[in-house]
Amino acid sequence: MRIDLHAHSTASDGTLSPAELMGAAAAAGLDVVAITDHDTTGGWERAMGALPPGLTLVPGAELSCRWYTPNGSIALHLLAYLFNPADPELSAELARVREHREHRARRIVDLLRADGIDVTWDEILHHAGGGTVGRPHLAQALIRRGLAATVSEAFAPHLLGEKYRLPKHDLDVFAALRLVRDAGGVTVLAHPKAARRGPVVPDELIADMARAGLFGLEADHEDHTPEERAHVRALASDLGLAVTGSSDFHGTNKTVSLGAFTTAPEVYERIVAAAKGYAPVR
Repeated sequence: MRIDLHAHSTASDGTLSPAELMGAAAAAGLDVVAITDHDTTGGWERAMGALPPGLTLVPGAELSCRWYTPNGSIALHLLAYLFNPADPELSAELARVREHREHRARRIVDLLRADGIDVTWDEILHHAGGGTVGRPHLAQALIRRGLAATVSEAFAPHLLGEKYRLPKHDLDVFAALRLVRDAGGVTVLAHPKAARRGPVVPDELIADMARAGLFGLEADHEDHTPEERAHVRALASDLGLAVTGSSDFHGTNKTVSLGAFTTAPEVYERIVAAAKGYAPVR
């Protein structure tokens, strides 16, 4: 079995619709794919309605979290699988995160316009296609204006990387672990040691998360070096956590392909067995 447990659609910052994502997963030879849009379950129903024969869908989400300390904070992403999307507390928190993200995007558009870059909010909403607005949508607007050739270039320091970067509201990671657990879901820490993304949380924090119910660590990911992957695997072994591998597919917003990294079938079966909020869709 080929299992990819981390993929995004236009419900957040991917470039394929949920239906197109299902077709692409089947074309890539996957047996199982997870839809894990940022802080939303908005793509679940459309993905289910377009599921090709032979493909299993794992409904999920990637939660924007933060570890808060007296000296600052570090952002981290929590993959949540097979939780109850109607859970009132979790759905309310995710709605709050999306509202804050939209407010931040509006403010960035105002900053761009103040500097003479003719980006409009209506344009951003149009190209978001009804999904959660994120910074990749702003990056695409800069590409359309010839200010960057790729999404990576749009995130250069003189653009979205620093000059037009604004803070956003994130869930406290321990609150997120509790919310997903109470909604019957299973959590995996996404790309936990990808230093190229910025500051990473210490092993001690991951140990605390394991005690709070974290199920696994995503080791095989394009942003992990071989050394980082080995470190994650060793840490997971020490803590008794599962190890996953996934593409973190975003369509043309990233160069990685569906199925570039995969999860072992026995780990997938453990995730399914542990989940109480939802079931895979076949």
